[in-house]
Amino acid sequence: MVGRGELTEKAWCAIEPLLPRNGRRRGGRWRDHRTIINGTLWQRRTGAPWRDLPERYGPWQTCADRLYRWRREGTWDRILAHVQTKSDAVGEVVWEVSIDSTTARAHQHARGARRRPRQADLKKG
Repeated sequence: MVGRGELTEKAWCAIEPLLPRNGRRRGGRWRDHRTIINGTLWQRRTGAPWRDLPERYGPWQTCADRLYRWRREGTWDRILAHVQTKSDAVGEVVWEVSIDSTTARAHQHARGARRRPRQADLKKG
């Protein structure tokens, strides 16, 4: 059973081939990518500090490290591009543009205007 906010089997099958090989590191194998991704999703969804990550996702340092490493390597960008392309091809993505024309004017002093006229301006007038 998939927990709330975790990867479904369908989602996992779509992104698994795009992930780096689950290689070896000093001391043994890497922790399972799916567990780490679910931990990252939990942290991003809740906004909780990394240190509050539930134990079922493994050490918080591992989740954070893999998130940052994959961000640097472009792994997340590749996954997003692949999933968007695939979903768009079957009509699952609705591309909408929302334009907001709201204008909020600030008082002149809030915009950084001078409060007192400069001496040069006073002499000109």
